[in-house]
Amino acid sequence: MRLLVAPARHVAALLAAHDIDLVVSLISPDAEAPELRADGPPGLIQRFNDIAEPREGLVPPSREIMETILGLAGRSGTVLIHCHAGISRSTAAAYALACQQTGPGHETDLAMALRALSAAATPNPRMIALADDLLGREGKMIAAIRAIGRGEEAYEGATIDWKF
Repeated sequence: MRLLVAPARHVAALLAAHDIDLVVSLISPDAEAPELRADGPPGLIQRFNDIAEPREGLVPPSREIMETILGLAGRSGTVLIHCHAGISRSTAAAYALACQQTGPGHETDLAMALRALSAAATPNPRMIALADDLLGREGKMIAAIRAIGRGEEAYEGATIDWKF
């Protein structure tokens, strides 16, 4: 599996430059999803706010959303995952998929690989906790992401090209 992880404003350019098999949009409930051509790759939209804890009036990441994301594991080809800034929701989804694909015992190495790929990556902690539970990692994913710490301040992240 190859993952391209990016901010929303890079989606059109990435679609033009790469052979993408699926576009995953992790966006706020009121955000516009990128327009995909009818002859282009299919899209999967998951709508929720980038929050770590439930807050009134906002939609937190849910178990069902993470089950849908983890259901992408094992796909062949290239999956483009984006959120607004390419820093939190999309990097959490990519890390969760990497952990699922490689199996238990690689959580720390994968978190360090994510940090090497993106200095700004700050995976959404609620998404990581949900994935950790769904994958039965007993807190190892949570600990690994905490260990790499918050990423550098950035308006948006750089595009990540992650193969595993």
